[in-house]
Amino acid sequence: MSMLRLSRFSRLSVGRDLGAVAQAAALTVVLALGVAGQPARAALFEDDEARKAILDLRTKQAQSEEAQRARIADLQSQLETARRGLLDLSGQIDSLRSELAKMRGQNEQLARDLSDTQRKVADQSATLDNRLRPLEPQKVSLDGKEFQADPEEKRQFDAAMGQIRRGDFNEAVSAFSSFLTRFPASGYSDSVRFWLGNAQYGKRDYKGAIATFKAFVTANPEHPRAAESLLAIANCQIELKDNKSARKTLDDLQKAYPGTEAAKAAKERQAGLR
Repeated sequence: MSMLRLSRFSRLSVGRDLGAVAQAAALTVVLALGVAGQPARAALFEDDEARKAILDLRTKQAQSEEAQRARIADLQSQLETARRGLLDLSGQIDSLRSELAKMRGQNEQLARDLSDTQRKVADQSATLDNRLRPLEPQKVSLDGKEFQADPEEKRQFDAAMGQIRRGDFNEAVSAFSSFLTRFPASGYSDSVRFWLGNAQYGKRDYKGAIATFKAFVTANPEHPRAAESLLAIANCQIELKDNKSARKTLDDLQKAYPGTEAAKAAKERQAGLR
């Protein structure tokens, strides 16, 4: 009995020992497994972080690429707008060049027209001046006096003097008389009266000549031809056989205008009178 109990006890003890050993072994395995699983979990955690970082990087890269595409699209749009603007500006420049060339041509034509007009005006002005010049007053110097005379005055005076030089005294008397009637205030008037008296003397109208010369001397005692007029009066008086009056006229001439050529001639003429 005792041996049987001992045997049972021994088996129970051994069984308990074996159970303890098995539990220890199992715990050891679990612990070993736990220790072995920690690096795996760490590696798994690191892969998740890397994957997340890669996803974030891809997301940022995609966003950057999208932003770049949007920027490129905006730049392309701006470039297209600028290109269209340049095309429009080029068209405007071409249009302005065309307008400028047209205006330059118009200006050149206007310049030619202006030059032609100026030339025509100058020609017309010269023609008008040539036509008006004979009608403009002219400066005349006659018998120590200067004055302005119309061309017609000068023409008539010169024509009458030509008649005297040719000996056409009747025509000269008519011409000088007409002159005084037409131009009573002319600067030629004094000289016209003097030559009228000479024309009358030439046609033997002595009385008419005496009257003309006396009026001349009375109106112009300082005239350069006043002494000649007195001598002409004396000659007319001599032609009329009025020697008494002639001597008096010659005497007055020598007293009024001594030293003149007319006074010398008067002295010689007076000596020949009886």
